[in-house]
Amino acid sequence: MNDLRNRLQGLWLPLVSPFREGALDEASLRRLVRHYAGGAVDGLIDGLIDGLILGATSGEGLSLSMEELELLVDIVNDELANARSALSVCLGLAGASTSAMRVILAQTAAWPIDGYLISSPYYLRPSQRGLLQHFTALADHASWPIVLYNIPYRTSVSLSNDTLLRLAEHPNIVGLKDCGADRAQSKDLLRWRPAGFRVLTGEDAQYFDALDDGADGAILLSAHVETERFAAVAAQLKAGDRAAALASWREVQDLTRLLFLEPSPAPAKYWLARAGLIASAEVRSPIVETSAELARELDSEIARRTPSPRPIPVNAR
Repeated sequence: MNDLRNRLQGLWLPLVSPFREGALDEASLRRLVRHYAGGAVDGLIDGLIDGLILGATSGEGLSLSMEELELLVDIVNDELANARSALSVCLGLAGASTSAMRVILAQTAAWPIDGYLISSPYYLRPSQRGLLQHFTALADHASWPIVLYNIPYRTSVSLSNDTLLRLAEHPNIVGLKDCGADRAQSKDLLRWRPAGFRVLTGEDAQYFDALDDGADGAILLSAHVETERFAAVAAQLKAGDRAAALASWREVQDLTRLLFLEPSPAPAKYWLARAGLIASAEVRSPIVETSAELARELDSEIARRTPSPRPIPVNAR
């Protein structure tokens, strides 16, 4: 086992997977990694994020083949090595079958990752006992540490705190991405969790509140944009300057609305293409590109924040 438990804190980015003409866009992927991990590019962001999640919801992981997932991991690790970055990398996985998930864990056991982010089984709506058995079986089998992902509005089932606390005792389960959208439950979990069990919010709009309540960090799609300001919120809270943190949060709070007005990650990809970080805002069906109406709203916000944005590539719309 590695030290993911100790590194699972701060600001993590669920990296989008750039596509062009139906395939992974390697050049854009490398540009993104250099931008967020640090490297020889304009406007680099060095030391502001603590880890990357690959192939999760924001990375359209369910639309990627195993070969594409492996290529994604290899390219990201190669670029991190080139940038001499020590960022942690977790692979996002989702599935409704325990046995099928065990197969995927075996297939990825030798991949250069630091852990997995695994969501609850979708559609089947298992009981709490079923969820406990499912995640225990995966943790027993996994070669890398597991971060649980509780997101009931996508999976139609929620991990209760009783189940989470039992799973938190497993040596190979190191934390939780909390998208339960229930602040009272989250605060109770933070109060009763065992030492070393990390809780990171995945609810972009609740970022400030979660950190203020004692969460260890966040995994935020919105932090693809204005990364410095999102990082400042956490740094200022850690320094005890709540007023400054709240001011920083208010500067980016509306981004957490804009970037989720239509199914993610389409709005974020539009913004990144507009900024020249990826060549195309292409997404994979059934996700579709942003509507003309939202594109105009995003353009207005981009213009407000960046007076002279780069021209958007014709294939980014």
